[in-house]
Amino acid sequence: MDESVIAMRGVRAELGSRPVLRGIDLTVRRGEVVALLGANGSGKSTAVRSVIGQVPVSAGEIELFGTPRRTFGDWARVGYVPQRTTAAGGVPATVTEIVSSGRLSRSRFGLFRKADQEAVRRALDLVGMADRAKDSVNALSGGQHQRVLIARALAAEPELLIMDEPMAGVDLASQEVLAETLRVQVSQGATVLLVLHELGPLEPLIDRAVVLRDGCVVHDGPPPRAAASTPPLSASLERGDPQPVHDHVHPHAPAGPDPICTGLLS
Repeated sequence: MDESVIAMRGVRAELGSRPVLRGIDLTVRRGEVVALLGANGSGKSTAVRSVIGQVPVSAGEIELFGTPRRTFGDWARVGYVPQRTTAAGGVPATVTEIVSSGRLSRSRFGLFRKADQEAVRRALDLVGMADRAKDSVNALSGGQHQRVLIARALAAEPELLIMDEPMAGVDLASQEVLAETLRVQVSQGATVLLVLHELGPLEPLIDRAVVLRDGCVVHDGPPPRAAASTPPLSASLERGDPQPVHDHVHPHAPAGPDPICTGLLS
């Protein structure tokens, strides 16, 4: 658990001219399941996209498996599930074809061996989509699209899973399937970083929660749990309310052009 899989130190990033990450520190250790929480616009998706190189950083350092991200090349060790989108991106394709594309980083010269085919089948089984393997992804529901995207990430048998809002807009049946899929991965030693709006059925799996507000880390510790009489966590985060029953919360500077991340108070 001491080995760092993701390390972000003083990371800053902008979208256009707007500061989004304002000097965040985040460490995810081997075997951990970490939830990244916060209101819309708090910087959650930008943070995970900076980890995989989709968003350039203007300051700070990011390491993957102890290697600076700028020189990291073993991307087969990382599985990424983007925010909910159509699995094929408008291109006609079968479920198997989409999931197989996630195996390309493991295949030799783009040629599929028996091991690659078996990995694709296992991934489809895990997300409960084996019976739709030959179907067009255009015939799938939103929840089924999300299962296919997760299967695509799992096909590479990654050590690190990064998932951006995997439960957003997904029906309850698919949420339960995805939670069980993640339980299996965690039991096999996977490290997981999840962007979530609500913990939902994934709550029992979460080791740590990191809450962002205005591009700053305002909580890093046990998942915040509101009392039964208080509004849901998501609504509270949206308003910027202080979170009850958690450690390491500090007063946060008001939103502005460039608030300073002052660090967490014990």
